[in-house]
Amino acid sequence: MPTIQSIAGELEPHPDVALIERVRGGDLSAYDLLVRKYERQLFRIAQHITQNREDAEDVMQDAFLKAYEKLEQFQGNSKFYTWLVRIAVNESLMRLRKRRTGKMVSIDEDIETEEGSVPRDLADWAPDPEQNYNQAELGEILRKTIQGLPQGFRIVFVLRDVEGLSTEETAETLGLSIPAVKSRLLRARLQLRERLSRYFHRKKAIKETGVGK
Repeated sequence: MPTIQSIAGELEPHPDVALIERVRGGDLSAYDLLVRKYERQLFRIAQHITQNREDAEDVMQDAFLKAYEKLEQFQGNSKFYTWLVRIAVNESLMRLRKRRTGKMVSIDEDIETEEGSVPRDLADWAPDPEQNYNQAELGEILRKTIQGLPQGFRIVFVLRDVEGLSTEETAETLGLSIPAVKSRLLRARLQLRERLSRYFHRKKAIKETGVGK
């Protein structure tokens, strides 16, 4: 049974609400606080979608500018961050459409990394790859592997598993149903696991045999 304290906690407004009201009152320093609070998250999301650092920086700036210009349209029905992410995702997709050359990532192609190719077909997940790789190397391998996901899977995975949005927030941000988000997330996780598994198996074989060096 909920306590008075838990109910009060649920009714307590998000800290962003006070900042937004200050911005609406003409306090630009409050918007600077919102920018500093969320700029790293927005940049990561934009970079995962556009796969280009310069584009990601432009998307982040455009998203914050558009959010400021449209702040009166924010009704508070969702978190400000969720609303902001929706703008950033749309800006990222528009930028992709503008520079698209017609080349699409095929699920049948390997992911090219500095360490070699990561196959995309499905198999068993390799246990404990962390035993053989430091965190920095794992992070770079994971980043490049995420880049190879089909766009629809990649965006859902980044919002849900990287940025920590809930399934409901991810669905709202992308205009998808909750079942669609769950389906895409599952398929993204399966593909990521397989690609990483095959990558680590290949690295292990090279290490043990010396073949491929």
